[in-house]
Amino acid sequence: MQGKRSGAWLIRYALERLPVPFTFGIPGVHVTELYDELGQSDRVRPVLVTHEGGGAFMADAVSRTAPDRIGALAIVPAAGAALAMGGLGEAYLAGVPLLVIAGGVRTDVPYRFQVHEIDQGRLVRAVTKGFWRVLRHVDIVPTIFEAYRTAVTGVPGPVFVEVPANVQLFRDEVPALPTFQPPPPPEAPDDMLIEEAARVLASAERPGIFVGWGAVDATEALVGIAERLGAPVATTLQGLSAFPGHHPLYAGMGFSPAAVPGAERAFRDCDALLAVGTRFAEIPTGSFSVRVPEALVHVDLDPQVLGANYPARVAVAGDSRVVLPRLLEALRDLKVDRRERREAVARQLRADKQAYREAWYRHDSGRRVNPARFFDALRAVLPDEAIVTVDNGNHTYLTAELFEVRRPRTLIVPSDFNCMGYAVPAAVGARLAHPDRPVVAIVGDGAFLMTGFELLTARRMKVGVVCCVFHDGELSQISQGQAVAYNRKTCTVIGDVRFEGIAQAVGARYVLLTGDTAAMRRMLQEALAWAADGDSVIVEVPIDYSRRTRFTQGVVKTVMARFPTGDRLRFVGRALWRRLWG
Repeated sequence: MQGKRSGAWLIRYALERLPVPFTFGIPGVHVTELYDELGQSDRVRPVLVTHEGGGAFMADAVSRTAPDRIGALAIVPAAGAALAMGGLGEAYLAGVPLLVIAGGVRTDVPYRFQVHEIDQGRLVRAVTKGFWRVLRHVDIVPTIFEAYRTAVTGVPGPVFVEVPANVQLFRDEVPALPTFQPPPPPEAPDDMLIEEAARVLASAERPGIFVGWGAVDATEALVGIAERLGAPVATTLQGLSAFPGHHPLYAGMGFSPAAVPGAERAFRDCDALLAVGTRFAEIPTGSFSVRVPEALVHVDLDPQVLGANYPARVAVAGDSRVVLPRLLEALRDLKVDRRERREAVARQLRADKQAYREAWYRHDSGRRVNPARFFDALRAVLPDEAIVTVDNGNHTYLTAELFEVRRPRTLIVPSDFNCMGYAVPAAVGARLAHPDRPVVAIVGDGAFLMTGFELLTARRMKVGVVCCVFHDGELSQISQGQAVAYNRKTCTVIGDVRFEGIAQAVGARYVLLTGDTAAMRRMLQEALAWAADGDSVIVEVPIDYSRRTRFTQGVVKTVMARFPTGDRLRFVGRALWRRLWG
């Protein structure tokens, strides 16, 4: 017999046998015993956050940037779970594994209406892969092991384990503790499917490749396939780091009318498409405005994704890490090697990218910072292995169009759940997971105001991050849409925010970015040096948002074109009337 053990000790035992480097959360009465146990652990480090939502984003960043580990939360029930829901939803729709350990109300007393008493299962089921409520000590360790395997098997996602406070506090007899059995490796799909996919792609004259986050760990095979086919490669927003941005065949985010001109041109006459690890969701398809050829080869871990938005000629349910190397081998067997097309596509993309960049350079930003020059300066001072976290807003699409991502898992961004407030806590989580790598957050002023105080967590944990805050005093992504459709800005003007004061409040250094590209490089280099020494830095960027991204322009046109004719005329007429007559 193992003897008597408290539930909190058993939770700690289970977490120490999993790849859990940190737990994020805020202690409360329902998890005090658990935090006391975690405080004694030499394998799992508990991290105090300022908000459970920020803690969930930190855990998400651990999982996204360190695939051999998993982000975990240790939270109070009800309120803690509710505040973490934004991060759980983001991870759930993004396919990111998280492990949540939550307290629960006592089950050994006859009283109702306890503090935090709520059905947590009903609360979190929409944003988790699984929920477990553990009532017996003997079930704690195997349940946490099962939850972990659920989180990382198949389509990854968050899981939630509730352990009532009395089970954590008190001891009970536990037999010999189980050992952890890792999940089996992913299965390979049928050889005939792979061969059929290779034949479809090999027979096309102008194939293209579209990849999402699901392909982020298969970059080497992707590059080989693209070079053999001579195919341009576009990514989703979330999958920006799935293909190297400095590769000659990289086109950009998406290939719809909302994509950059080079990507739209490269895919215009595409007669076959290899899509990997993407659901053809709203953002990367430019609000579903892409033209997908009939010869679609769709590879995804989730069978429900295949054919959901666009019918696939060949649908392969499988892990890209297994499927793509085999597909590359099949193309080699077919002697596919289109050097001339590869060179022609690369040449056209190079010219289109240069033209697009020069158009940004020519834009007069006045006293504000030109976005293209900012991203040029940032790319010049960041090593390729640096991690960049991005928030939700206008800066998201500027980053997608103007920043070159060179290595897998070095840019993480909220996508389908589209939650603001992601970047700053995600930067803290990424830096904790990778203390030897620079981490930079790109965040709008509105998003920064949601979770910027997690820089206190960075200070407490003695890790430095650089937060580049794009400051224009508005929620610009929405305010730009309002300007087009309404010629008014309702509830999107933030007003003046003194970021230097916020920096002083959280103990961060402060930089106001001004000047030309060379000056920006010097200031950003200094900020990175401070962060390397453990100081967080708020870099205020008085950004010029007056030139709209291709994404914004394209999506507005697409959405408006789908309006019924009468309503479209009403919107256009109303905006024009307000423009002329105020």
